[in-house]
Amino acid sequence: MESKLYVGNLSYNVTEEQLRELFSQAGTIKEIALIMDRDTQRPKGFGFVEMTTQVEAQKAIELFNEHELDGRRLMVNLARPKEDRGGSRGGQRNRY
Repeated sequence: MESKLYVGNLSYNVTEEQLRELFSQAGTIKEIALIMDRDTQRPKGFGFVEMTTQVEAQKAIELFNEHELDGRRLMVNLARPKEDRGGSRGGQRNRY
């Protein structure tokens, strides 16, 4: 089990500091990343919180999944590994 969490349905007003304050109740935070739009530099409404241990990550899920923050109900679960989004589609394309 991983210790990196996906945190979704975030208000666009939520700051990294607010997430740090909230998730530190579950244990020690290793890293926080709020995802921003590349073009506008505005929040996309989700981010990642990495806890130090799997036990702390599980505790954070139990404490904060469905937790209300800034008027939004958070969705907290284990982050899935980033899929390779390379330019190739298996090497072949259909030609019609």
